[in-house]
Amino acid sequence: MKRVKKLTIIGCLVSATAFAQHSGQIDAAHLPALAPHYQPEYTFDELVDSAAWKGQGSGLHVAFGSTEQAYFRTAVPSQKVTATWEATGWKNERLNAQLLVWSPDSLRQVRFTVGDLINENGKVIHHQHTKLHLVRYVLSNYPYGAKDATCEGTPYKQGFLMPDRFEDFDRFDLPGRTTRPVWLSLDVPADAAPGQYTGKVLVHTERYTDTLYMKIRVQRQLLPPPHDWQYRLDLWQNPWTVAWANHLEPWSAEHKALLKKHLQLYADAGGKYITTYGVHSPWSDNSYMIEGGMITWIKERDDSWKYDYRIFDEYVEMAMALGIDKAITIYTPVPWGNRFRYTDAATGNYVYEQWAPGTAVYRTRWHDFLNDLKAHLEKKGWFNKTYLGINENEMEQTLAAIKVIKKHSPQWRITYAGNWHKELDTLLDDYCYLYGKEPTDAQQRQRSARGATTTFYVCCNPPVPNNFVFSPPIEGRWISWYSFARGYDGFLRWAYDGWPEDPVRDARFGGWPAGDCFLVYPGGNSCIRFEKLREGIVDYEKIRILKAQVAASGSKAAKRAWQALEQHLGVFAKEHDFNEEKITGDVDKGRALVAALSDAVGQ
Repeated sequence: MKRVKKLTIIGCLVSATAFAQHSGQIDAAHLPALAPHYQPEYTFDELVDSAAWKGQGSGLHVAFGSTEQAYFRTAVPSQKVTATWEATGWKNERLNAQLLVWSPDSLRQVRFTVGDLINENGKVIHHQHTKLHLVRYVLSNYPYGAKDATCEGTPYKQGFLMPDRFEDFDRFDLPGRTTRPVWLSLDVPADAAPGQYTGKVLVHTERYTDTLYMKIRVQRQLLPPPHDWQYRLDLWQNPWTVAWANHLEPWSAEHKALLKKHLQLYADAGGKYITTYGVHSPWSDNSYMIEGGMITWIKERDDSWKYDYRIFDEYVEMAMALGIDKAITIYTPVPWGNRFRYTDAATGNYVYEQWAPGTAVYRTRWHDFLNDLKAHLEKKGWFNKTYLGINENEMEQTLAAIKVIKKHSPQWRITYAGNWHKELDTLLDDYCYLYGKEPTDAQQRQRSARGATTTFYVCCNPPVPNNFVFSPPIEGRWISWYSFARGYDGFLRWAYDGWPEDPVRDARFGGWPAGDCFLVYPGGNSCIRFEKLREGIVDYEKIRILKAQVAASGSKAAKRAWQALEQHLGVFAKEHDFNEEKITGDVDKGRALVAALSDAVGQ
């Protein structure tokens, strides 16, 4: 009895202690749920069609799927699967395929052996020119193919897993009743002999082995290296995110080492613009790691001003060394809320002030800064490739800022991303329109005739076409066909790397559509969206090159082939419904016409 009584008293003491208030206490409702182990991807998606899995025979199932569509983790691949991958391309072109592995049973140690490709004359494309990446699933706030995405927040309460992120791997285990996509890239060597090549891919597990086949036709044309592509790809970069994601001091040696790998992806896709920041946090502090200034403004004790370009120079030199050397954009003369930050040398404090375009203080400060900046850029040999980037604001502020810049020197180049405004046309050296807010064909032809460059962009709108993780992959490739059809010079997107809290698993960022803020992943890892965008850029370059070759050719067959392609390009400029099957067919037909034209010109 005494022992029981003693235990009862202790139980009461524990209970009282559990409900006491303690310093630093957090309500249980706010505690994050902890998992026993880190998961490289979420796996809480629900099985939609269990009957389809029951219809699958046991063991290993493998096939090539289409790179133009998504395949889901708990769904049986039911469309566009084949045992043979057939592709046609130029020398130095990257050709992509999507391998699919699925089973109603759990499989262990799934791995691949890619063989050499050999043509009819015994010429070999070594298997080292192929790369495999595991496709990981990331969390989306919209379902696949959604056409109701907005910048104001999703109406969906559920989450959706989408295939996107690439990951290096040696082998993997496959849970029962799941599918795993694997991305295969073949970089055709620049010195490959033209002809038809064949090869095999062996797929192994602990218990099974299966075989897939490759048939690759290499044409005579040579695709230039990405540095020499004329397509103007502009993906806004935030290099501070690379430091944040890896817990590094910004601009440390370790940070810069990772930045090089990170920027290499952009360079390999033909990136042209280096995103730099002349002011601190131009976009209203709306990122997990805000964009700091690369040029420090310092007010001296005697009220004079000086400017520190150390970070700016380091970043530009790093990007140029990787081949990103056609344009430098400095953001921005019109930051969010007209907020500017400088360092007060007398106190060491950061000082924040609002200088609205059109005011005397704005004109004074920017005239002084532009004097110093112009001298610095000329000394570095960068002035003629530098643009002052103006983001979309009220027209009165935009025009006032442009007036200050042009009054300082008409030699300044200005780039602007926003809706088409006729009053801005002749003021801008580089104009990027929001898709759907564009000029007429006649207005665009006038701009091109002046030698001004033009691109277009998508962001959290429109819902289609876009590069969200839930966008059908074909839309990423379609974008550059549209760009060529409208006579544009390329494409812009914010952003290259505006990562959310846990980007490797969760692509959501606030209320914006998932994937809106980034196109590549930490660690310098690519994804389906980025590779599809790159494919479209290559299509654009091939059409541009072929157009010039046809103009210089006396071949009637080549001219007829060009006329067929030129006529087909019109369907991209007129597209408005974005039915996935239709736009896939339009791109596929266009690619077939490009292949036929390549043959005609190459004869």
